[in-house]
Amino acid sequence: MNMEDFLLPDERIDELQRNQYKIIQNKNKFCFGMDAVLLSGFTRVKPEEVVLDLGTGTGIIPILLEAKTKGKHFTGLEIQQESVDMARRSVMINNLEHKIDMVYGDIKEASGIFGAASFDVVTSNPPYMTGQHGLTNPDMPKAIARHEILCSLDDVIREGAKVLKPGGRFYLVHRPFRLVEIFNTLTKYKLEPKRMKMVHPFVEKEPNMVLIECQKGGKSRITVEAPLIVYQEPNVYTDEIYEIYGY
Repeated sequence: MNMEDFLLPDERIDELQRNQYKIIQNKNKFCFGMDAVLLSGFTRVKPEEVVLDLGTGTGIIPILLEAKTKGKHFTGLEIQQESVDMARRSVMINNLEHKIDMVYGDIKEASGIFGAASFDVVTSNPPYMTGQHGLTNPDMPKAIARHEILCSLDDVIREGAKVLKPGGRFYLVHRPFRLVEIFNTLTKYKLEPKRMKMVHPFVEKEPNMVLIECQKGGKSRITVEAPLIVYQEPNVYTDEIYEIYGY
């Protein structure tokens, strides 16, 4: 079967620069961005650990983590059936059916779907915007990915905490302007922030993303890592970004 046989109208196959892996995307739907790639670079997965990605979209984070780590198994949970279908076909074209599952379901019901204390690691690149922030995209798949329409930050963190094993780790990429709310919600569900890295578009610009690692039931102590700078000059990535992307 040719690669093209896996595609539906308006879909394309993108190279991921890791293990010759590929991913199917639809140019008219929500395509993964740098935030998902940076989260995959920030996340630490140890050998034999099992991982869940909440709101996986077309499966970019589980596929990249399988390429970058020695984790045992990776699962993506996604509520949009079209995205799940694309993600499953991406798993197939990479011959990763034995390592990655893409599950159709609601983040708000994750602990019911998978059971409590089922995963060593949970990741999420959730919607950043509440109803009051920015304009809701009229194209619903993009709006769901960007705005808290079908789940809230509280939903993501609550369910992430429930499905984590004691001592398990939760990884999140979000926007710095919601940092107080993020920390309050994490600690509310006994997820203790342990590492944080700010992401700046340019060295002189304020950060527009934040990467956070938490531990379930961990003690209160956080390491603030050196910031990640995306561009050394317009349209030219820094060496660290090239390394994360695998170029």
